[in-house]
Amino acid sequence: MIKMTNQRPRIALFAYSQPGFACLEELIKLKANISIVFTHIDAPDEEIWFDSVYSLAQKNNITVYRSNKIDAAALELFKQASPDIILSAYYRAIIPDSFLTTPRLGAYNLHGSLLPKYRGRACINWAVLKGEKQTGVTMHVMTNRADKGDIIAQEAFPIKFTDTGHDIFLKTSQTVKNIIKNYLPLIESSTAPHFPQDESQATKFGRRRPADGIINWDSDVIDIYNLIRSVTHPFPGAFTFYKGKKIFIWWAVPLDEKEFIPLPGVQGAKNKLEYKSGDIINTNNKIIIKCQHGYLLLKTVAHPHDIDCLPTSKAFSAIFKTGNQLG
Repeated sequence: MIKMTNQRPRIALFAYSQPGFACLEELIKLKANISIVFTHIDAPDEEIWFDSVYSLAQKNNITVYRSNKIDAAALELFKQASPDIILSAYYRAIIPDSFLTTPRLGAYNLHGSLLPKYRGRACINWAVLKGEKQTGVTMHVMTNRADKGDIIAQEAFPIKFTDTGHDIFLKTSQTVKNIIKNYLPLIESSTAPHFPQDESQATKFGRRRPADGIINWDSDVIDIYNLIRSVTHPFPGAFTFYKGKKIFIWWAVPLDEKEFIPLPGVQGAKNKLEYKSGDIINTNNKIIIKCQHGYLLLKTVAHPHDIDCLPTSKAFSAIFKTGNQLG
């Protein structure tokens, strides 16, 4: 068991969301010398589904400061903490260069992708949306070029076809713990490996906003399915419109031609040629939407600010009729 002593290097942790909570939890378990934790004030318009870094730090009598950005008070607290190491896990604000160059043992970030792939924001959701078969966590050196520092450690895990963005956040959080457990001793002893990133393999994606969840029915059914699972609960969700009114599609299952044609009421290949993208097909108590390529079987839907329900529920009986069209 690792014993915590005042001689161990002092750590300043910048953390938020579930991966940040997991990082702090593992540091506490390892009895690391955490001198201060910086985290965020929860946004009032965001669904807070993850555990609180702030509460965990308070519970363990660790100095903690929360704000929307690095302000004057944060700067003063950072100076007082005099850290030897900076660790960052899903902290959303920019950490100034003056902070990053202070710790004698370096500054390290835990990023939710296999860098140099998926640099930038919302990397977990983007990986699911793009249909990746695996992703992971990278610990890398923090520099003034975001997500571009030398790689210290990487651990990959699979993305199953049924995994949601939330599922991958949980896998990411466990992987953060693994990396902290295995590499904190190397960082503390200044023996951690450094590997430069291969810039030829780099990809970068930007921030995602709720409006980005709109469904384009002129897309392949798998692309639409990936969008739905990448932003379903607890994220803002994928949506469409019927006569100008928004409808959230929280879960659905893709169907190919072989699965669609035998369904009762479809009447074989000839009938399917009559459907256009966004057309609603109500058959045998199933609600199916025609996509550019393939069909989407709806499972869970909702009106804005309403509870989730089956697409065959009374709340949608006037909408999900054969002949109506979404989009």
